[in-house]
Amino acid sequence: MNTYIALLRGINVGGKNLLPMKELVAIFEKLAARKVKTYIQSGNVVFQSEQELSQFSTRLAAGIKKSYGFEPQVLVLGLDAIENAMTANPYPEAEEDPKSLHLGFLASEPQNPDLEKLDSLRKESERFHLSEQVFYLHAPEGIGRSKLAARAEKLLGVPMTSRNWRTVCKIKEMADQ
Repeated sequence: MNTYIALLRGINVGGKNLLPMKELVAIFEKLAARKVKTYIQSGNVVFQSEQELSQFSTRLAAGIKKSYGFEPQVLVLGLDAIENAMTANPYPEAEEDPKSLHLGFLASEPQNPDLEKLDSLRKESERFHLSEQVFYLHAPEGIGRSKLAARAEKLLGVPMTSRNWRTVCKIKEMADQ
């Protein structure tokens, strides 16, 4: 059985798109996922499955829409994708402040990212790096008012869902259990 990570975007944020984790687990189990574990309320799920996952994201989003009336963006990654993203972190010194380091997991490799515009939006304290399917952002002042963080997905041209370093580490720890 393979271990996977599902990252759901835009659930339980600001009182919108409410989805209790217990009910999310039940939806995963209906899709034949096993050993389903969630971390915090923002849509981080570790699970095991023997099935082909090429359509899992679509089926999961459709199941949520049917039951809850909204369809979140869902990105399903293999454990190796999380491990590779962590190993490739270009800002290892930022791991000491895990809330300042963000990994944006991309739905696909950007074909025409506007890196020049991204760089122009960056605060002096911010740094970013784009790999094939991860957008790394070190934002020591936080991302709440970061123009770079706010516009990154649009300028990369592909769907993205971000997690801070602390969350990525916890997801990895859960997957290893």
